[in-house]
Amino acid sequence: MPDNASNSNSRQGQPAQPLQNPADKYPKPPFARQSQRWPGLAGAMIPPPDHGEHSYQGSGRLQGRRALITGGDSGMGRAAAIAFAREGADVAINYLPAEEPDAQQVIDLIRSAGRNGVAIPGDLRDAAFCRTLVQAATNGLGGLDILVNNAAHQQTRPSVLDISDEDFDATMKTNIYAPFWIIKAALPHMQPGSAIIATTSEQAYDPSPDLYDYAQTKAATMNYVKSLAKQLAGRGIRVNGVAPGPIWTPLQVSGGATMEKLESFGGSTPMGRPGQPAELASIYVQLAAADASYATGQVYGSGGGSGQP
Repeated sequence: MPDNASNSNSRQGQPAQPLQNPADKYPKPPFARQSQRWPGLAGAMIPPPDHGEHSYQGSGRLQGRRALITGGDSGMGRAAAIAFAREGADVAINYLPAEEPDAQQVIDLIRSAGRNGVAIPGDLRDAAFCRTLVQAATNGLGGLDILVNNAAHQQTRPSVLDISDEDFDATMKTNIYAPFWIIKAALPHMQPGSAIIATTSEQAYDPSPDLYDYAQTKAATMNYVKSLAKQLAGRGIRVNGVAPGPIWTPLQVSGGATMEKLESFGGSTPMGRPGQPAELASIYVQLAAADASYATGQVYGSGGGSGQP
């Protein structure tokens, strides 16, 4: 593998980027109506999301680290995977088999950064798979010191009466049970200085009426970040969260939003647009990096000016 210090992705020696109005940086609504079969593919979205494929430049902040990211094929998980690799980390990603096309693009990007990329498809709703996932990631990476619990199940339903037991179970198992199973399996492998990062949401503190089940899982996620941080501080393992606002990901086009909401997605934020996964990548890097050593039990928001975690 090439020496990351000489990696072309390094910021050293690069000219300063010109200032840009963040409100005008990415597409604004109205967006075209579009629908995909769950769980959806980023590569089929119009416009395609920006995960930092062409923009994120590393500087060795995670040199030699080993990360497992669930939902690493698209959205914030993909942005984190790209950023981690360009910062010097080896990265394993988990995703559903139906997301293989997106996942292979991510693995190619990790390897193009000169890092080890490990693809581990499977359904997080299965406890046995979650344990197998951690072991496969640890074996493939030679250890584990960063865990990002990012994968989520989200389906919009106008009423609680429209949520079937099966739908509710899928949301709970993906968003709450899976992180529990994965954390339990991962902790024996994690040394002092390791980091756990959870993706929560603005839904944790400002829930939408049509996301009854999803919103409560994100409140639970925010809560476990704060609880687990207190529990693991003595072991030297930091636990933090990221709370996105409206972000342009396959969740929205595969049943996570109505067509009406999709057309105006992100338009009600002060910036007048949804965020892109690339805009959160540096937050995941900061929370994983050793120089954030006093940050634990924190939830970092990124909502375009709306709300606070």
